[in-house]
Amino acid sequence: MDIIISTLLLLYSLLTGSGEESSTAKQLAIAYLNSAAGQTIIQPDSTLIGSKNPGTSGAGSIKKDPQPSTPPIRGIYVTAHSAGGARMESLLKLLDDTELNSMVIDIKDDNGYITYPTTTPELQEIGASKKYIRDINDLMLTLKKHNIYPIARLVVFKDTVLARKQPELSFLHQDGTIWKNGRGESFVNPYRKEVWDYNIAVAKEAAKLGFKEIQFDYVRFPEGFENKAASLTFSKTDQSRVDAVAGFVKYAREQLEPLGVRVSVDIFGYAASVPAAEGIGQDFVKISNDVHVISPMIYPSHYSTGWFKQKDPDKSPYETIKGAMLDTHKKLDPIKDLKPIIRPWIQDFTASWLGSGHFMKYGKAEVEAQIKALQDNGVKEYLLWNAGNKYSPGVTYK
Repeated sequence: MDIIISTLLLLYSLLTGSGEESSTAKQLAIAYLNSAAGQTIIQPDSTLIGSKNPGTSGAGSIKKDPQPSTPPIRGIYVTAHSAGGARMESLLKLLDDTELNSMVIDIKDDNGYITYPTTTPELQEIGASKKYIRDINDLMLTLKKHNIYPIARLVVFKDTVLARKQPELSFLHQDGTIWKNGRGESFVNPYRKEVWDYNIAVAKEAAKLGFKEIQFDYVRFPEGFENKAASLTFSKTDQSRVDAVAGFVKYAREQLEPLGVRVSVDIFGYAASVPAAEGIGQDFVKISNDVHVISPMIYPSHYSTGWFKQKDPDKSPYETIKGAMLDTHKKLDPIKDLKPIIRPWIQDFTASWLGSGHFMKYGKAEVEAQIKALQDNGVKEYLLWNAGNKYSPGVTYK
């Protein structure tokens, strides 16, 4: 009887609903139908988003760096809390006193919040904003005054806020609840064009505010998605996950490049050393084809025993970064004119969670060893990551 009721609900939603309401009803009806049957017996078809995603067919526009005269970028990560708080003063001084010249600032954070009070009705309606950065225009004026190259970090598909607000854009269990990872975070569906357009709308506002580059992070499906996809309900096309993600990157670049801003993407460091990560939908080369800058996260602490012939990669910062860069060049050299600027994320934090004997305290020497490895392998740009924005003193950045 439950299956009959759920089926009627599904049919009713398809016949009478319209727009977002119809989409939501269909997703929930499918979820309850699957739950009643005890298995996934219906997968939403591609008519919800069209048989093809924008940016994935045809030759499209040819990639062209909108800022060819920009000097080599060497920057730091800055949370929205830091950008809008007391720590910003010391970070500005760090850049004033060193060769560092850029800040990567959270504009849409890891939870999905826009980090300043947006005035755009579309963004207010779809997403949610916080007042971490109370006066975004004043921040931009400050960055300009200090001659800092501003990069907007925008977390794309990890978006708990949007998933809760519009469950049909996420991944649903068979009982209709939203899937969460072990940290309680939810992702939204890279197959959904509504998700694409929302994030690009955020990026366009950032460009209007004066950011020179949009850096997209979490441009992927959840980790281990290949092991859970069959048990979840979500709309999809006949494309692979890799093509869905690459399609978003191409679409984003085509939308943003005419505005004069660069497009960059963060990607797992090991993606340069292995074949395409089909499970999460990341292909190093396909993504690189459509970005102006690629930023592999090559933190030595993120490589396990054996990588680049190192027993403990975290304790061998030079050798680990060198190995990662050799693999990166090997992957990207064949694409020739489409090869983006390589600007890796490097480590300025201590990975004590690796356990005694497997990590070392990171400071001036370890950061400089990573920078030297980049230079020795022809890479002039880099970004420093420290989640708390506490960077090692005395480092020579060059």
